[in-house]
Order: sequence, then C-alpha cells, then structure tokens
Amino acid sequence: MGFKTKIQLIQRKSSQQYYINFPSACAQMMDFRKGEIVEWELTPKGDLVLKRNSRTKK
Repeated sequence: MGFKTKIQLIQRKSSQQYYINFPSACAQMMDFRKGEIVEWELTPKGDLVLKRNSRTKK
C-alpha cells in the first residue's frame, strides 16, 4: 500500500530546507517514536531508503 505526501520547501535568505512528512498511519505502522533517529540512503537506482537503527535514539 502506498501513501502520497507532498515535499515542502522552506526558503530562507541563505539556505533552503526540504521537508517530507510521514502520514500518521504509516508512522504508526512503523512504530516510530518521538526523537528516534533514522538515516536516509539514496540507492544507485534513485530510490530513497529509510534506514533505522532501533538502538539509536535521541
């Protein structure tokens, strides 16, 4: 099952940040916790993979 979400861009004078929000249903299924640290990895095929290490918490 897929979840669509918009990419948001915040532009400031000297920088820009992109934000991707997880739909609540997806975050709940993944059992995300507040402060949990995750890592994004870009594959050679152009896929964006979210890697999580359950031992790495904020």
